[in-house]
Amino acid sequence: MMLSWGQIARLGLVQMALGAIVVLTTSTLNRLMVVEFALPALLPGALVGLHYGIQLSRPRWGFTSDTGGNRTRWIIGGMVILAAGGLGAAFAVTLFAKNFGAALGLSIASYGLIGIGVGASGTSLLALLATATAPHRRAAAATITWLMMIFGIAMTAGLAGQFLDPYSPQRLMSVVAVIVTGAVLLTITAIGKIEARVTPMRPEPSTPFMEGMREVWAEPKTRNFTLFVFLSMNAYFMQELILEPYAGLVFGFTPGQSTTLSGAQNGGVFVGMLTVGIVATGLKIGALRSWIMAGCLGSCTVLALISMTGFAYSALNFTTLVVALGFFNGMFAVAAIGAMMALASDGRGQREGTRMGLWGAAQAIAAGFGGLTGAVLVDIARNFAADGPAFGAVFAFEAALFLAAAMMAARVLETPRDVRPAAMVPGE
Repeated sequence: MMLSWGQIARLGLVQMALGAIVVLTTSTLNRLMVVEFALPALLPGALVGLHYGIQLSRPRWGFTSDTGGNRTRWIIGGMVILAAGGLGAAFAVTLFAKNFGAALGLSIASYGLIGIGVGASGTSLLALLATATAPHRRAAAATITWLMMIFGIAMTAGLAGQFLDPYSPQRLMSVVAVIVTGAVLLTITAIGKIEARVTPMRPEPSTPFMEGMREVWAEPKTRNFTLFVFLSMNAYFMQELILEPYAGLVFGFTPGQSTTLSGAQNGGVFVGMLTVGIVATGLKIGALRSWIMAGCLGSCTVLALISMTGFAYSALNFTTLVVALGFFNGMFAVAAIGAMMALASDGRGQREGTRMGLWGAAQAIAAGFGGLTGAVLVDIARNFAADGPAFGAVFAFEAALFLAAAMMAARVLETPRDVRPAAMVPGE
């Protein structure tokens, strides 16, 4: 048996739960550290970079999924670890005003748990999708699960923003506790016995991990796509740690308002993904390479406009620009994910999880490096310029990276054999 559409949707609920916890650590807690506690942007940048760095273990998780093992155990166990890390990270933020050393130590431990949880749960889930989904459904399955994850991120950010104002440590802990508990319960309920109902692949326990990695890395398509993922995700994540502080410092947004802004941005991501799913899958318009390039170029343009708001007054509404950025980010992301799912099975058999893990590791490195680079550049620029121009210069640099990613996509991704997102056939 292969995964049915209903089972794919249930796995999407797990992705939604994962995104709901992660968004708190990368947006809300980051903003509180920089604005409310006047800490340098480098600190949350380094913490988020730590959790991405730990995700270098993703290829190992994927390889383990390829060669046998209970994926459900790692999906649920990883989510529990992620929830514990999220709760600990929130509590650590409340300690910064009282005991900086204790808060920093708890933050490091908590973000370490977040990295382990995301790596174990996320990669095992992707491996299950890649190996138990029928080939013609893989791209569509990726679209469904990522749309649900973005929906979870947008919904969590929006609701959390409403309940966080007026800010207090007690209110923060209550909101985070409800979210992480709900995420774990949703994961356990959604995953159920799905894995036991699909036909597992025959394991290859005798193949060493490094040998398996060498086999995959020797494939030109896999290697080139890995390099593209690294560059494009650097551009994608560079604004992650600086957008909310920018809204607070330059536009005077409150913690609740900036969290809601993050929700609006992810709402734009959701609409962008949905647009590609409907037009490319339903209407059969455009190849994946074209959608990836359009998303990168659109993101470049909007970031250039956001950069201008830091240098001079602009009649353009800042929130509207952020939503537009999310839209083009979503357009790029879902097309890239569709290409990823299609390419996962293009090569040596029984290595889908290893390839997904390799690309996940490239994304994690780029996300951590990109987020940290953005934070460091802002800290450096603020020593020489006012907040607006300092942030604006970094947004302009990010726009240039998206332009480079679009140019690389034109060279790396193939057009003749490009794979469109699989259509959902009624009754299958």
